[in-house]
Amino acid sequence: MVLNTRRVSNHTIVSTFLLWGFSSFPYLQVLLFVLVFFSHVSIVVANMSIMVAIKLSHSLHTPMYFFLCGLSFSETCITMVTIPRMLVDLLSVSKTISLPECAIQMFFFCALASNNCFVMAAMSYDRYTAIHNPLHYAIRMTPKICAQLLIASCMVGILVSVCIVNIVFNMSFCDSNIIQHFFCDISPVMSLACDFTPYHQMAIFMLSVFVLVGSFILIVISYVFIGFIIMKMSSIKGRYKAFSTCSSHLTVVSIHYGFAGFVYLKPKSSNSFREDMLMAVTYTVLTPLLNPIVYSLRNKEMQIALRKVLGNANRFISQTVDKRN
Repeated sequence: MVLNTRRVSNHTIVSTFLLWGFSSFPYLQVLLFVLVFFSHVSIVVANMSIMVAIKLSHSLHTPMYFFLCGLSFSETCITMVTIPRMLVDLLSVSKTISLPECAIQMFFFCALASNNCFVMAAMSYDRYTAIHNPLHYAIRMTPKICAQLLIASCMVGILVSVCIVNIVFNMSFCDSNIIQHFFCDISPVMSLACDFTPYHQMAIFMLSVFVLVGSFILIVISYVFIGFIIMKMSSIKGRYKAFSTCSSHLTVVSIHYGFAGFVYLKPKSSNSFREDMLMAVTYTVLTPLLNPIVYSLRNKEMQIALRKVLGNANRFISQTVDKRN
């Protein structure tokens, strides 16, 4: 393989990277391709089904499902940023990616991942508002306010991503061009920079803390208040109903922040990149697949809406086949 490089002083300046990914497991790459491919198809179908069900079911036109629709769309987009490239590399001999392509992939991944965190924070605020004052819920969570919260989450994600990409790709990459990952994640790319300093690492760490810890604190605050409200309820049935409205969101939050926090907030070393890569599979493949499953299994309204969507889809397919015959 010929590398796209140029010579500066005593260093070879790299302009093309090699996504090493799962190259250490050559005999498993076909099996991995099959597993990841079907997982990707399942993610797209599951999240699209959630979005279509919410769009077509009038009973789901509420703030909670509006945010869920936004989260499903964001999860679908984030898998499109990483998984198709992984699938190509699993069957390809050449696993190269240019520096601009790497920067674009990192930008969209960081923007969408940050957006997910703040959408989950908005969802927790929505649950607090619904439980704290259900009579004024429709007034406090109007479609306009919900749209503003979703747009704010997106804008924060974009700004954070711009900062991260600016820091990482303003550094010079020299000598080694092998990224120990299946996509252009922050730490594996930064480790290749020849002018990488602790100040760069601290800046990225603080941005990660702002996104993960900042949004998580907002979620915790909402649930602390929700907990106080539930404890004051005299009816056991009322407590159960209030908790059940939050259980799906709590499950998704636990999965998301557990994996993401492990990768982005723990100390980095060159020996941890393979471990981080395996963990990255969970939050780029497993988490987007689990989110719609959790919400559909634990929510009767969503189950009814999905059955209607699937029933309409089956009838449409049957009618199409009958017309052709």
